[in-house]
Amino acid sequence: MSSKKPTLENGYLGAQDEMKEVGLTPLTHKEPEFDISDNELEIKFSVSDPVKVTTNLIKCKTDKDIAPDYVFIQMERGAVSFSCSFPESGFYKFQIFALRKTDDSKSLPNVYNYLIHCKQAINPVYPYPKQYLEFKNNCRLYEPKVLNSSCRLRGVNFKVGVPNANKVAIVSNGEWTQLENTGSDIWEVKCNLDQHRNKNVKVTVNANFVDDETKYSTLLEYKI
Repeated sequence: MSSKKPTLENGYLGAQDEMKEVGLTPLTHKEPEFDISDNELEIKFSVSDPVKVTTNLIKCKTDKDIAPDYVFIQMERGAVSFSCSFPESGFYKFQIFALRKTDDSKSLPNVYNYLIHCKQAINPVYPYPKQYLEFKNNCRLYEPKVLNSSCRLRGVNFKVGVPNANKVAIVSNGEWTQLENTGSDIWEVKCNLDQHRNKNVKVTVNANFVDDETKYSTLLEYKI
């Protein structure tokens, strides 16, 4: 059963004062309050200039922020997208914080707020991979968006966009698998991970950007 609709203060929903200054404009969900019949969605905003972005996804029933696991942020050309998953039915507050990349302020202001009512949590949802700082520099994850011990782990196709990388590799329990550059900054490989099922193994996507071939930056982290 869905939780009771929360009471919100005046001015909470929609664009906040810093919205125009940051240069964000909603593309897909222009009303700040809406219902969904499924428990997954993607929200997109256009951006006039590169931005730094973070979010909160707060389950109103518990006042708990679940964004670290259930929101995946990707930068695109002229846009930013937020893939959101809702593990239970009920009301959620989705808060977006943003700042132009040229602004060196450490605090990101709240620029837009949604109230989302998930009517039914029909599909099982799982945490997205952890994103590291280097991934947020215009990298893109095509697949897999979710990887855990409930997934098919034989012949997993990894496909990522990593601008300016010399090499990209998957590391699982000390085993390295290099990805192939298929053009236009796209890197791909099929990787067998079935031997790690239910062993709580970290699987990371890593990239080399410097002349020293031994130095890799972690982009993403899964657990299986």
